[in-house]
Amino acid sequence: MAELTGRHVFVITVSAFAVIIGVNLFLAVKAVSTFPGLEVQNSYVASQGFNERKVAQEALGWQMAPSYVDGRIELAFTDRDGLPVRVQELQVLIGRTTSTVDDAWPAFQWMGDVYSADLDLARGKWMVKVTALSSEGTLFERRSELFVRG
Repeated sequence: MAELTGRHVFVITVSAFAVIIGVNLFLAVKAVSTFPGLEVQNSYVASQGFNERKVAQEALGWQMAPSYVDGRIELAFTDRDGLPVRVQELQVLIGRTTSTVDDAWPAFQWMGDVYSADLDLARGKWMVKVTALSSEGTLFERRSELFVRG
């Protein structure tokens, strides 16, 4: 059996720190390279009028629920009485919260009581970010989570 010398302890210590630093650098690079970026350019400007938009959206009394089955995503908009709502304009971003690689902007069609679009989603947690306009011109914005089971 070889004798443990000061040189061996030094090499072991330097190797351990090299592994730790290497892993930290790798994780830092992955974190920066996969971050999707800012939601808005200037948060102060974006905050102006927030309360008025919030009150107007709450006055609509709408709820929105996403669902996903067999390659088809559906968005159900309902009013405060639970009746289906048809919106004027609809934009939907579907993606992962941690990366923009899988982002999709599906084209939804009104199917009588829900909006529907074909979209292949992998298993896991998805973000559904909806921007819709009421017939009176009120903006409705909602971010929901959607869990796709494999």
